[in-house]
Amino acid sequence: MRHHLIACAVAALAVVGVPDVLDAADPVITRVFGPETPTGPYKHPACLTELSNGDLYLVYYGGQGEYARDTTVFGARLAKGTTAWSSPQPIAHDPFRSVGNGVIWQAPDEVVWLFYVVRFGDTWGTSRIQAKVSKDQARTWSDAFPVALEAGMMVRNRPIVLHDGSYLLPVYFEDGADPELVGPKSTSRFMRFDPQAQIWTTLGDVASAKGNIQPAVVELAPDHLVAYARRGGNYAPTTTGWLVRSESRDGGKTWSAGTDSPFPNPNSAVDFLKLRSGALVLVYNDHMWKRTPLMLAMSTDADRSYPHRRALATGDNSYAYPIAFQAADGRIHLVYTSDSRKVINHAVVDEAWIRDAPPAQ
Repeated sequence: MRHHLIACAVAALAVVGVPDVLDAADPVITRVFGPETPTGPYKHPACLTELSNGDLYLVYYGGQGEYARDTTVFGARLAKGTTAWSSPQPIAHDPFRSVGNGVIWQAPDEVVWLFYVVRFGDTWGTSRIQAKVSKDQARTWSDAFPVALEAGMMVRNRPIVLHDGSYLLPVYFEDGADPELVGPKSTSRFMRFDPQAQIWTTLGDVASAKGNIQPAVVELAPDHLVAYARRGGNYAPTTTGWLVRSESRDGGKTWSAGTDSPFPNPNSAVDFLKLRSGALVLVYNDHMWKRTPLMLAMSTDADRSYPHRRALATGDNSYAYPIAFQAADGRIHLVYTSDSRKVINHAVVDEAWIRDAPPAQ
């Protein structure tokens, strides 16, 4: 199934900022940063959040390449009511190790969390998860502190707030030393934070035949969670590349075996969110070995079917690592990278645009 990117979105690629008014039929895609931004050519992946003061805050890790030693997590701000992003500033760096995969999220108590990865060796299988917090709208940051110390632990998606007020952080364990292969022992995992006790607890993991990583999760009902995860394996052409799906009925303590979903996956990241309307939106690459097109699929029956589908970005490119959230005004914001991981794009989409998708061609 393929849809064409609407002309207005293509035209908007050169625009910077967010419009004041958005027509439900017209997503707007803007190019935020590219190779010209002096933080190194590599800008991948990126993560975006809306702060309680109305600002948008973007993080990404930059440097000379994915496995470069000297990398930094940068932060940039689009202040409410403005149209220009601030210059990226370093917010997490290690003088001896590479850092990566910054995740930015503001909790209900207005504490802003920055999760990121520190790589101790040559491959991601040597990584650990660290974090910083900010109590002034991401203007200043605490010292770094560990979240997961086991070798191979990484983070990629934003937390969600569960029905009891605790935070559920999707994490993952990546096994192996081959940079071109996600090993079969790789698993999606979850950590819970109790904001009253200020304690992190490790929950269950998702195992699957080929391995899986980078889960995205929603809570359908109290303690009933559904996660979609990136498949394991390599990057070669295949006819068996599918997103991995799993469920938990006990708040994430245990998970069903990961099974192939109906959605293709080219060994690439995915996002999954629950809108305030109750609808679910899955953001994924609709191909088994190429990271194009970037698709949005909506379910209005609690993950049983996804009849509403729209292609947000198409063409010969690599649209990777989408992160999505619903802003205070109800619009859906997405950030993803393209152009060989050198360009960060920001899209703003109205829920009705997905819901009103034409019948499948």
